[in-house]
Amino acid sequence: MSKLTDRISDLARPVVEEEGCRLWDVEYVREAGTWFLRVYIDKDGGVSIDDCERISRRLDPVLDEEDPISDSYVFEVGSAGADRPLKRPSDFEAFMGSEVEVSLYRPFQGAKTFVGSLEAYEDGAVVIRRGEESIRFEKDQIALVRLYVGLD
Repeated sequence: MSKLTDRISDLARPVVEEEGCRLWDVEYVREAGTWFLRVYIDKDGGVSIDDCERISRRLDPVLDEEDPISDSYVFEVGSAGADRPLKRPSDFEAFMGSEVEVSLYRPFQGAKTFVGSLEAYEDGAVVIRRGEESIRFEKDQIALVRLYVGLD
C-alpha cells in the first residue's frame, strides 16, 4: 500500500470496526479523469448497503477533518465482494483451500488465467491445485489473484 492509503486505513479502521465490520482494503485510483477513494469492508454474513452507508457517513467527516488528500475525489464505501482480490499474506492465509483465479501478465502453458484451489503462498508466489496437478506462479508472473466465484 502507498503511504496515503496506509494513512487512510489508519483513519478508517476504528470507524469500520466500531460498526462491526473489518477493513479489507483502501484504494485511491484515477478513472476517466476522476480520482476515487474507495474503502472496502467485510463482515461475517456479508456486508449490507446499510453497513456501507453508516460507515460512509461516519468516515466522511473524519476524512474532512484530517484532510489526507488535498485534491478533490469521489468517496465510496463498498463490500470487498465475493470475488475480492487477495493482496496481503493474511488474505492468502485466510482463504487457504478456497478456489481462486490467478491472472498473469503473460501467457503460461498457453493461458493467462488459471482457476484452482489455493494450496500455498510463499513470499509472493502462489501455488494452486487443479485436479492432481499443483502449479506454482512466481510473484513477477502474477497480475491479480482473486477469489473465484463459479457459476453453478
